Amino acid sequence: MKKITIAIDGFSSTGKSTVAKQLANKLKYVYVDSGAMYRAVTFYAMKSGIISDSFFNVNELLKNLKNIILEFKFNDKLGFGEMYLNGVNVEKEIRSLDVSKLVSKVATVPEVRKVLVEEQQEMGKQKGVVMDGRDIGTVVFPFAELKLFMNASAEKRAQRRYDELIDRGDNVSFDEILKNVQYRDHIDSTREDSPLYKAEDAIEIDNSDLSLKDQFNFIYKIVQKRINES
Repeated sequence: MKKITIAIDGFSSTGKSTVAKQLANKLKYVYVDSGAMYRAVTFYAMKSGIISDSFFNVNELLKNLKNIILEFKFNDKLGFGEMYLNGVNVEKEIRSLDVSKLVSKVATVPEVRKVLVEEQQEMGKQKGVVMDGRDIGTVVFPFAELKLFMNASAEKRAQRRYDELIDRGDNVSFDEILKNVQYRDHIDSTREDSPLYKAEDAIEIDNSDLSLKDQFNFIYKIVQKRINES
């Protein structure tokens, strides 16, 4: 069966990574979480004193880009690749609210995006890849055979993120999460370089009221149809 490239874009906490992992496992495709790459760069910047809530030394980050080595290493137990930063597993650390608050700022830097987009395009050269993020269907893989755009209300997305962080044991409030979701929506949609928007040929999926099972079944039918057409 011919392999295709599946690009999944959308707002934060719309379940892009969840459905991308499900599809990759079902199709035996490679899964790439592009957002994890930006989060890892952000985490590096935080730990290096390059960025915080009150300042961001962009020039210092650019000087350090060559020292940031990102890898996805497959975890058999989890069924997907975890993010490694300079040889260290940072999958848990990059999902924190502290990183979430700053990642959109890092993602607005053109030089950072250029480096990561080139790495992402290299990962997808052989097709048979499912990649999710903010600009996958518009910039990284503009010629992807299937493009999906995930959406849901800000309140629904904030609740999902809140539940996830609470389950992890993080001390957060719903209002704090909602403000972060709305802030990231604004930054992602208005940045000058590769802003978030739905590609003209993307299929929009509003999953505000869909269960994970219903969402996957609905999307998998779309994928099967597109593969058969390719």
